[in-house]
Amino acid sequence: MSVTAQSVQAQSAGGEQELTDGFHLIIEALKLNGLNTIYCVPGIPITDLARLAQASGMRVISFRHEQNAGNAAAIAGFLTRKPGICLTVSAPGFLNGLTALANATTNCFPMILISGSSEREIVDLQQGDYEEMDQLAIAKPLCKAAYRILRAEDIGIGVARAIRSAVSGRPGGVYLDIPAKLLSQVIDAELGRKSLVKVIDPAPAQIPAKEAVDRALNLLRQAKRPLIILGKGAAYAQADDAIRDLVEKSGIPFLPMSMAKGILPDTHPQCAGAARSLVLKESDVVMLIGARLNWLLSHGKGKTWGDAPKKFIQIDIEPREMDSNVEIAAPIVGDIESCVSRLLEGMGNDWPNPPEEWIKTVNAKKEENIAKMAPRLRNNSVPMDFHAALGALRTVIKERPDTILVNEGANTLDLARGIIDIHKPRKRLDVGTWGVMGIGTGFAIAAAIETGNRVLAVVGDSAFGFSGMEIETICRYNLPVCVVVFNNNGIYRGTEVNPSGGPDPAITVFVKDARYDKMMEAFGGVGVHATTPDELKRAVEEALDSGKPTLINAAIDPAAGSESGRIGNLNPQSLLKKK
Repeated sequence: MSVTAQSVQAQSAGGEQELTDGFHLIIEALKLNGLNTIYCVPGIPITDLARLAQASGMRVISFRHEQNAGNAAAIAGFLTRKPGICLTVSAPGFLNGLTALANATTNCFPMILISGSSEREIVDLQQGDYEEMDQLAIAKPLCKAAYRILRAEDIGIGVARAIRSAVSGRPGGVYLDIPAKLLSQVIDAELGRKSLVKVIDPAPAQIPAKEAVDRALNLLRQAKRPLIILGKGAAYAQADDAIRDLVEKSGIPFLPMSMAKGILPDTHPQCAGAARSLVLKESDVVMLIGARLNWLLSHGKGKTWGDAPKKFIQIDIEPREMDSNVEIAAPIVGDIESCVSRLLEGMGNDWPNPPEEWIKTVNAKKEENIAKMAPRLRNNSVPMDFHAALGALRTVIKERPDTILVNEGANTLDLARGIIDIHKPRKRLDVGTWGVMGIGTGFAIAAAIETGNRVLAVVGDSAFGFSGMEIETICRYNLPVCVVVFNNNGIYRGTEVNPSGGPDPAITVFVKDARYDKMMEAFGGVGVHATTPDELKRAVEEALDSGKPTLINAAIDPAAGSESGRIGNLNPQSLLKKK
């Protein structure tokens, strides 16, 4: 419906005048730019905005908590390369959404958080308005950009600036502050129409310098033990064919970070995922494509990387990322598709294969590690351990490669990254750079909404607690989402005891043998309790084939698991010993 059709009519001295207001201009500005889905929690002062958006034909997905709505918007941005839209109420609702906005910025997901707010004249004098808060000032340090719109005639420009900021260069989160008065501001409809902006080429290609490409190719050509690392930036770029051509033409082993899995299948002969420790330690030239040398790659130094001298080639759209932890010998600044395409052109038709000895060494380690892991994945002991349960899910994903896997937890996350093979790009979504708990159901809902694919969310029982109420949202919208809760009765494991001997449970222990599947049944979904790998596999297969909202409570051995997976060292130990 157009602004004209939605606008209100008012009688003026000169006759009937066509008017519109802030509500309709915001909706039309979003729709004009192809943003037709809103993730939100309705309430004062944005309830009518959400109602009118739905009435206009937009899809409005209403959540139970703003952080989950924000997570949904963030991953929608990752999947579509258009900013996901999250709409919240003022103050507390804004703060709830802010965690997701900050996480989106850290992970380079394009997202716009639109929040209603109190009136400026009252907030600035701190006179105690309803949910009074200077939201713009709070948001600015935590996102890529933040704007406030005060006049209805500026809505078009404000939305356009938010869109361009979210997707240009390195993508990220943008905050858009909407004071309640703006929504009901009335202006001439024709002026409103003229004020709307369709953003042209919001994320233009950034072509790398020829000398940068040549420098990288010269370094790569001289490598004796080269390695390519693919990050989630490579998955976001959707330059899948070019990246695949580069990897295969070069013959270089590649290591995918978790959300880059599937750009090339994990079963690809050049995939070095099963030899991760070896290739990181022994490689001499490492090309990073959309990956950052942050804590997930041990900052490019230390024991993880071994003693072999390293030279790094890095492709990134953000120049300041270079040399952030170690010297980058060959920085290539530009968008990933342009950079990879120029590298392919420069390689010509006679690019040499990596030394055969290096390839044999990597393949031998892969075969050794895969053989060691195989018996653990086939273990049918009861209660299940993590490996046996994930081994069952590995088979399900192999047989249904279009399924989107959402994954979070501690051991549930860490082990699944290495066990479950992904066969197609952007089919694995997880906690990303910050390791934030609670992304599971928000990501799963948006993945189902944006792609129409079946979604399998594999989450630890602790992680599920952060966003579990959104299973009602899954049921309400009848989404094809199967949630598997790995339930081992606690955080890391459910066997810890209170060191004081007191009556309270240990801090990491939950209610024993909880039945999360009954929660799903309460909302009209399908609940299943699985105690063996075979039961788990059958239940997931049935859920994915039916497309019905399902939650499977997978009973895991309470003693299984280790603290924080591979990052227990980040939990400092007390130097004070009890005497």
